[in-house]
Amino acid sequence: MTQYGFFIDQSRCIGCNSCTVSCMQWNNIEPGNIRLMRVQTWEENSFPNTRQHILPVNCYQCEDPLCVKACKTGAIYKEDKFGAVLVDSSKCVGCRSCWKACPYGAPQFASDDAEAKMIKCDMCIDRVEKGQLPICVRSCSMRALEFGPLDELRKKYGELRQLHGMPKPDIAKPSVVFKPTAEKTQVVRYDADKALALWQKRSPAAPNDLIFDAPEQVKAAPREIVGRNKLVLKAKTAQEKQYYATDDD
Repeated sequence: MTQYGFFIDQSRCIGCNSCTVSCMQWNNIEPGNIRLMRVQTWEENSFPNTRQHILPVNCYQCEDPLCVKACKTGAIYKEDKFGAVLVDSSKCVGCRSCWKACPYGAPQFASDDAEAKMIKCDMCIDRVEKGQLPICVRSCSMRALEFGPLDELRKKYGELRQLHGMPKPDIAKPSVVFKPTAEKTQVVRYDADKALALWQKRSPAAPNDLIFDAPEQVKAAPREIVGRNKLVLKAKTAQEKQYYATDDD
């Protein structure tokens, strides 16, 4: 078996969600809780060192899939030709053992109801069988996604299989290679303290919640006030998953 996998260039992703939308269209998934391809966004640090991270997250078609081992009914299996991890929905009983085992939150459920059956990214096996790219890769306008034999991707892009905040790759051996976001650099020179001083002198008509008493309130803002302040791959509820995979603030 030749293991196929994904290359994900975090430095190129702009969070346009084309991969999410095209995946839903191709798989006839109605708007709601199921997102076989999620685009996660989260922020770190305070002004002037704020940083937003964007990451497309799908099933990484692990070489040693924990979901397969955890499935009590044999509904999840790894096919031999491309190494895709697939689901036989007729055998799924919605026990969520797969979700508990998967470190990446790939198993998806339409709701929190106990009878909801699992669905997950299947590598677009129907397209791959025809020599076509997975629809998420095909639709990425920034070319942040690539697909092919895992060995070739590693030769081309390296061995990085874990980004900051992600579980260790030796847990399930994900079939993915990452390129992380580039280091932050200052493009336009400016004085951060002067910028804050000018900000404090805003019009009295400005909303009160945008005014601060001292620069330290901005430069050392509590981490708790940032809504999405970490990468959350395994949301506990449907509502929480929607929150962490949306950037509509």
